[in-house]
Amino acid sequence: MAKTPETEHPVKAFGYAATDSSGSFSPFKFSRRATGERDVQLKVLYCGVCHSDLHMTRNEHEIVGVVTEVGSKVEKVKIGDKVGVGVLVGSCRQCEQCTNDLENYCPKQIQTYGFPYLDGTINRGGYSNNMVADEHFIIRWPDNFPLDAGAPLLCAGITTYSPLRYFGLDKPGLRIGVNGLGGLGHVAVKFAKAFGTKVTVISTSLSKKKEAIERLGVDEFLVSRDPEQMQAAVGTLDGIIDTVSASHPVVPLLSLLKPNGKLIIVGRKTVAGSGIGGMKETQEMIDFAAKNKIVADVEVIPIDYINTAMDRLLKSDVKYRFVIDVGNSLKPE
Repeated sequence: MAKTPETEHPVKAFGYAATDSSGSFSPFKFSRRATGERDVQLKVLYCGVCHSDLHMTRNEHEIVGVVTEVGSKVEKVKIGDKVGVGVLVGSCRQCEQCTNDLENYCPKQIQTYGFPYLDGTINRGGYSNNMVADEHFIIRWPDNFPLDAGAPLLCAGITTYSPLRYFGLDKPGLRIGVNGLGGLGHVAVKFAKAFGTKVTVISTSLSKKKEAIERLGVDEFLVSRDPEQMQAAVGTLDGIIDTVSASHPVVPLLSLLKPNGKLIIVGRKTVAGSGIGGMKETQEMIDFAAKNKIVADVEVIPIDYINTAMDRLLKSDVKYRFVIDVGNSLKPE
């Protein structure tokens, strides 16, 4: 008899999943693998809702919780520790990318949602009561760092922190542009400011200017649909982090750069192209965020609100990230 998601593994689990082409989420019973010798099992407390949940597999990967069981050879964490799980839960650990802490570029990477694991069963993301992952892909959570507002950094945080660091856009005094002020963009602004750079937000919407300057502390605000503003800013930026997921012209952004400036496109393509960040860098990012008190701006929701949240996300009707309170709102059927 063929095994079902509920019977293929010994650890019972339940959550919400999109199980048909409508993409609508509903309660779902399934199972997790037994905790192996290098595995960590956690009780999921919060899970962020990422924009990629809309256009990809509609599963989920900004997971934070508390360790409930560890394998016999686990050294990284212990029962009771707070931890996170991001986009990755597996890689070959042997190729050039893996040995250089770039598991996100491993050709055999295994993502948290919708990817087959080593045993051939499909990974099911974090809109659930529990999770099992290899300790290598567990992020230690800093003390006194909020779980709910910190969860989105496991995707939005590393997606923006990594290029700022890798391309040298983290030096005090540099002029950095952030195109788009949404889930990724507002976090990019916070990291860029923490690095000591001068930040310009580029947006199609003048309505975001007040919040960008007064609350996020940006130095300049450019309305990309205003030719005069764009012309006045030609050649002024050392780098631009482009976080806009919708189709948009890139040439006007290139004109804003200094001769050796860099335009880095993240957003929609990042998870598909896996330009997130390796495990070492993700831990570094979380530690940096905790030290500098950088969190995402979130709206915490119960899990049965997820379909409404997805509809609102499609309309960009959230400032700036939904996070599901899994621990308090997910109850077994």
